[in-house]
Amino acid sequence: MELRIFTEPQQGATYDALLAVARRAEETGFGAFFRSDHYLKMGSVSGDPGPTDAWTTLAGLARDTRSIRLGTLMTAATFRLPGPLAITVAQVDQMSGGRVELGIGTGWYDAEHSAYGIPFPALGERFDRLAEQLAIITGMWRTPAGQTFDYTGRHYQVSDSPALPKPVQRPHPPILLGGMGAKRTPQLAARYADEFNLPFVSIADTVTQFERVRAACQRIDRDPTELVWSNALVLCCGKDDAEVARRAAAIGREPDELRENGVAGTPAEVVDKIGQYAAVGSQRIYLQVLDLSDLDHLDLVAGEVMRQL
Repeated sequence: MELRIFTEPQQGATYDALLAVARRAEETGFGAFFRSDHYLKMGSVSGDPGPTDAWTTLAGLARDTRSIRLGTLMTAATFRLPGPLAITVAQVDQMSGGRVELGIGTGWYDAEHSAYGIPFPALGERFDRLAEQLAIITGMWRTPAGQTFDYTGRHYQVSDSPALPKPVQRPHPPILLGGMGAKRTPQLAARYADEFNLPFVSIADTVTQFERVRAACQRIDRDPTELVWSNALVLCCGKDDAEVARRAAAIGREPDELRENGVAGTPAEVVDKIGQYAAVGSQRIYLQVLDLSDLDHLDLVAGEVMRQL
């Protein structure tokens, strides 16, 4: 079981705050630093000083960190055109020395689209666009140097593209897909994903969706063991109940609710909860860290939880 750190900067974070978390995660041995890709806060927080762009952030972190892997949960396909996104991710992969991972999804938060003038089509069209983006991005990355790439879809057309630049990782950076969609999500994951991720769902729902994706893999004769299986869950760990309560209060949540729906409690409780997800096939847990100023939180998990996994 690998533990990764996952942040939500749209809730309020500067680049320097994100860098501090990424560096502490690197120093303490977490497998990766990931961030959301959102342009608008959620809930009652202020969101100050305003949103930061995911791939601008990762480009900076690519140069300001040394070894930790970097990625998105999840880049919204509505935000970027597939050709420019392929260029951006390949460039950040080069800047990081091959440490980037692309999590990508349909986009779902309609308010951020209207707040920043981004078109937000119906769900069916968003899935269609995501499928075409995956075909184009992976097609460009896999095109041999010196050859060109073409694609004709309903929403995107590519003609005589040099398909450059190439990422460092070959055939391309890992692609993460996820979500609880019953039909198209498993189909796209089976075809394109290197990792399948489920955010904030129960163990029972994890079992159900993992089985759907495995079945979709089998239908196209893909070995499901080629995928990495993962979950994302909010973190609230404390050395005792008082510290758990303090950390829960800092993010506006209740300890009992977090124990039920997240990875929360003492280190022993956290290890037990992670073990329950491991028992149903999860291989990575993305720990959602909401209080970015509490770097001691990462130290505690690294020292008292990670060493037991």
